[in-house]
Amino acid sequence: MAEPSPHDDAALTTHTSVRPARSAIGFGADAVLVVLFAVVGNRSHASGLSAAEVWSTAWPFLMGLALGWLITVSWRHPSSIWPSGVVVVIVTVASGMVMRQLFTDGGVQLSFVMVATLTLAVFMLGRRLVTRLLFRRR
Repeated sequence: MAEPSPHDDAALTTHTSVRPARSAIGFGADAVLVVLFAVVGNRSHASGLSAAEVWSTAWPFLMGLALGWLITVSWRHPSSIWPSGVVVVIVTVASGMVMRQLFTDGGVQLSFVMVATLTLAVFMLGRRLVTRLLFRRR
């Protein structure tokens, strides 16, 4: 296993691993941001804001988020931007689009892929940046 760099979460604490609560908060925050993405998208396209309508938009991306966290083992470094955060965004969008196409009546037009990628990247990488800044102050 490689030495943690000053940019890893492990280097921000005195422990060799990140506290489980910090990981759970990181995943929860990412999930909330995915739901926010779905709410904003549904609102801007008049798709409805009921829980069922938001869930219909969000669930493929939430599954993608979970897959991204598993692939990158993000619970070990929930505030890492590179490479973990970037890979989580890519996996969230790519697998979310595939599941959306296969299992919902939603489309995957290029413009939607671009907007989803940009929005989720700003949301999730921004969350990691803010988290890193907050934990550095401690």
